[in-house]
Amino acid sequence: MEVSLKVNGVLHSSKISPNMLLVDFLRVNLGLTGTHVGCDTSQCGACTVHIDGKAVKSCSVLVAQIDGCEVKTIEGIGTPEKLHPMQEAFRECHALQCGFCTPGMIMQAIDLVENNQGLNNQDIREGLEGNICRCTGYHNIVKAIKTVADAG
Repeated sequence: MEVSLKVNGVLHSSKISPNMLLVDFLRVNLGLTGTHVGCDTSQCGACTVHIDGKAVKSCSVLVAQIDGCEVKTIEGIGTPEKLHPMQEAFRECHALQCGFCTPGMIMQAIDLVENNQGLNNQDIREGLEGNICRCTGYHNIVKAIKTVADAG
């Protein structure tokens, strides 16, 4: 089947299998490997992207379901010269170790901050429940997100 998606501001039309997952489309078809495959069961959040402005786990979405939608991945939020404020906060607060969960964590964090006001540490922890980090213990991740939330 044929689908058209706008990914990071660029329109892509592709022939796909009806059962192709969005995470595979992004990584294989478009070469956007910042979206990670962590569990294949929608548990870890490493594959989190934005679909029409909402954080979604891309391993749980068929490309055919989002024909005509707009997708934003970690590659679409900043540049090496000018990081997105959330990327900068993660860097400044040392909110990563191995980095595997970081792209999905940042995409979830952006959604959390954009759609909630007055976030406290508990709100942030609850907002990240679907994203697993096996390295950091979350303290610095929460600190980074709180920094952006308080600045905005």
